[in-house]
Amino acid sequence: MEVLDYIQRGGIIVYILIFLNILGFSIILWKLIVFTLLKVNKETIIKQIVNRLYSSKKKFEERSFTNAINKQINRLESGLNTIKIIASIAPLLGLLGTVLGVLNSFDAISKKGLSNPAIFSSGISIALITTVAGLIVAIPHYIAYNYFISSLNKFEHSIEESVMSEL
Repeated sequence: MEVLDYIQRGGIIVYILIFLNILGFSIILWKLIVFTLLKVNKETIIKQIVNRLYSSKKKFEERSFTNAINKQINRLESGLNTIKIIASIAPLLGLLGTVLGVLNSFDAISKKGLSNPAIFSSGISIALITTVAGLIVAIPHYIAYNYFISSLNKFEHSIEESVMSEL
């Protein structure tokens, strides 16, 4: 059986999962580019933060230091919540498809009896297809989210150390 047959048999839930997968991987690719450029432009970012702190009319405070770094980190965090939401929602959508498939199986049995096992197996097949699709979408998004958060934490600590040494 081909992939398109599985997608068609999975129904609307699989189409929703495909949409979420495309959206999520677009954000992941965008974040990979941003994080790669971030490593290249690290010194520029440090200089911007230091200049912002020195140009402040008031005396340097710990709070302004933290605010300057947090402002930069918050820009980098954009899009990561969407990846996290997709990683969280995809298995739930797969589970919803599982429940609907099993429900269809029992509904078919109650209407036509157990004389034809194909009636029952069709609903179970839908249930399994949506479960697999949900996990296929969720796992790489979960891995990507954790990778980006870890990279962001390392970058934040690195910037803090570098800015402190410049001050």
